[in-house]
Amino acid sequence: MAEELNAAAAPDWLNELKVRNLPWHTPFAWLRAGWGDLRAMPHGSLFYGLAFVIMGWALYAIMGRAPEHVLTLTAAFLLMGPFTCLGLYEISRLHEKIDKVRLAPTFTAFRHNIAGIGFFSALLALLVAGWMRVSVVVFALFFTDNVPDLKLMLSVRFLTEENLLFLVVWLGSGALFAALAFALSVVSIPLMLDRDADTISAMFVSLRACVANPACMLVWGLCIVVLVLAGFALFGLGIIVTAPLVGHATWHAYRALVV
Repeated sequence: MAEELNAAAAPDWLNELKVRNLPWHTPFAWLRAGWGDLRAMPHGSLFYGLAFVIMGWALYAIMGRAPEHVLTLTAAFLLMGPFTCLGLYEISRLHEKIDKVRLAPTFTAFRHNIAGIGFFSALLALLVAGWMRVSVVVFALFFTDNVPDLKLMLSVRFLTEENLLFLVVWLGSGALFAALAFALSVVSIPLMLDRDADTISAMFVSLRACVANPACMLVWGLCIVVLVLAGFALFGLGIIVTAPLVGHATWHAYRALVV
């Protein structure tokens, strides 16, 4: 009876939609396809990458003296990645149809599904707000007097026995928020962009994709982490390339996972 009610409540396209089971190494093919999109449309892709870097520099310029806020907001920005990469998804989507993609139309990609994408971005914002609250509390609990400066926290000298518990708690809580955001957004926004799906259905499909492909999703998540960390090298300039690469590859992940 419950299954019948769920089937009746779900949209027709959702009942017909299938999620593929893919081998663990498939994300490397997504990255190759994403690299192809980046090379085909470097002006648009690198524009978004440069925008991410400028936002990061602005964040550091404003809050550089408060490392707890810089690190927290940097992680929050990454949690919002599925939404901030919307323009990159649109570039890849259009490139499937035309060779030359203009940058300007990608700025308004959200108009394809304002309600769905808007609601999903609001949910991500709530998740980010929760993470920011937890992060600030963790800093307050472990550094009651003075918070170490950002340079020290990012250096090897910070890896002391006294700071080990803080790192475990802070990174562990951040990993939980990141895993939740990842599971809900693996294919959500590309699906809303491409098939006009509603938010709840898109998140449901994203969760199905994760459950059906645990090894593949683990590798994909690790690839994203490695690329983002690599992008932070050289004063964050690597993000100019790695962020667009992840965005384009995410579109191809959606294409491969969802039938």
